[in-house]
Amino acid sequence: MKSKKKIGAAGRIVAFIDIGTNSVRMLVVRFNPNHSYSILTRQKQQVRLGEGEFDDEEITPEAIDRTCVVCRKFVDLARTFNAEEFVAVATSAAREATNQDVLLTRLRHDAQIDVRVISGLEEARLIYLGVASGLHLSERQAFFIDIGGGSTEISLGGQQQFAMLESFRLGAIRLTNLFFSENPAGPVRPDQYKIVQQYVKNAIIHTIQKIKKQKIDLAVGSSGSIMNLADIAAKALHPEEGVPVGVLTYRDLKKAIDLLCALPLEERRKVPGINAERADIIIAGAVILDTFMKELSLESITTTSRGLQDGMLMDYLSRMEDFPLFGTLSPRERSVLQLGRSCGINEAHARNVTRLALEIFDSAKEIRLHDYGDWERELLEYAAFLHDIGSFISFTNHHAHSYYIIKNSELLGFDQKEIDIMANIARFHRKKKPRKKHLDLPDVPSHEQQMVLVLAMFIRLSESLDRSHAGFVQHAEFARVEKTEVILDIIAENDCQLEIWGAEAEQRAFEKVFGKHLNVEVITPSIGNGQ
Repeated sequence: MKSKKKIGAAGRIVAFIDIGTNSVRMLVVRFNPNHSYSILTRQKQQVRLGEGEFDDEEITPEAIDRTCVVCRKFVDLARTFNAEEFVAVATSAAREATNQDVLLTRLRHDAQIDVRVISGLEEARLIYLGVASGLHLSERQAFFIDIGGGSTEISLGGQQQFAMLESFRLGAIRLTNLFFSENPAGPVRPDQYKIVQQYVKNAIIHTIQKIKKQKIDLAVGSSGSIMNLADIAAKALHPEEGVPVGVLTYRDLKKAIDLLCALPLEERRKVPGINAERADIIIAGAVILDTFMKELSLESITTTSRGLQDGMLMDYLSRMEDFPLFGTLSPRERSVLQLGRSCGINEAHARNVTRLALEIFDSAKEIRLHDYGDWERELLEYAAFLHDIGSFISFTNHHAHSYYIIKNSELLGFDQKEIDIMANIARFHRKKKPRKKHLDLPDVPSHEQQMVLVLAMFIRLSESLDRSHAGFVQHAEFARVEKTEVILDIIAENDCQLEIWGAEAEQRAFEKVFGKHLNVEVITPSIGNGQ
């Protein structure tokens, strides 16, 4: 059922708390009246709730104390943001503990939160929601894996639906307790490693057989263990090389594992890229990832910081009345709309400029003014929608502010190159004429820098054609290209002299980009229909 909670004029602030086997995480979110949301803070603190538990299935009093202290501090912090609702879940350590009721009672009394203990499959579903909602999958199917302290969750699915969910009693703390407790400070021998790997293989073998029958276009790993292994691979194995950000190859994973296993704990803590607090459990986490990648023949895995918390947020959004940002929008569409609304853009003007920019793009392609495709068109669409977002800071130089906001925002579903391209397109929608030497795209090849100039030119024209912010220009399209000039037809019912002057002011910039003079012609709908 949909939530009946309403968002008031000042918004609604909700704290999402994830009590894991290794750490407690909190996400505080403001839901705005315009159906966007703003992340106010993210917090994480290691508590090792599952430490020592998996021998007798009982959480130790010390672990309960640590968890309650952290949760109470997090709740106090959330209240400073005026949080009025707390959504809290607990995962593997809590769901398996025979003294689960002691933990929940203490959390209710000490931290004043009611915690819901979720199943492994529900945990897998929420992780899928959190990760998939931040990716641009389109028609691809992805394999998702999250290695926690007490359990590992996997899923298989596309952009909107999962095809498989599984949860295994395999986690970094659990396997460390089971296999490495006798000599926790020493290196790990190859024969020890093989024993643990066989244990993991036996636990997952039936699921692996099912997954092998499915198509996997992309592998995605969340959780601290996987991200830390990627950091180690990048900083310890390739300290002076440029390796793809957020991608861990199987080859590098194996090299990192060999490095970590050869070192005693104190030396392991000093490995470049390692999180020292994970040094004692990182090998157990690596065994799990190694086994999955080996059995599924995965050459690489893309890492993400998104996970259960983000899934809790997405699940909450899906249960709210009249909240349009979840639904059927793609992660790219949702994140662009979300960013624009969070910064209070003039949405009517943004949509008019976007509409005109796409008409200009399409008609320019028809007359062979460019040969760009769907990818470039999509980046133009989102850059056009966000072109004025810098007015959130100040109208003066708002094009420069737009560049900064887009470049530094967490736009889900985009890679960093795409974000940088959109930021540069928005930067040149007014004022200074775009030149390659002015672009902040050092790692983008020359032909793509030229593409940025072309798309920026289309937004400059579109912005000029809605200069009054009144939507006077109904349509704009290139009618034909001649030897020395290009004809741009404008269809408008009302007087749009300001818009015409604005478009004509771009003639010099247009000629610099395309090498042809821009000739603007106005057509009224009645005349246009009579031709």
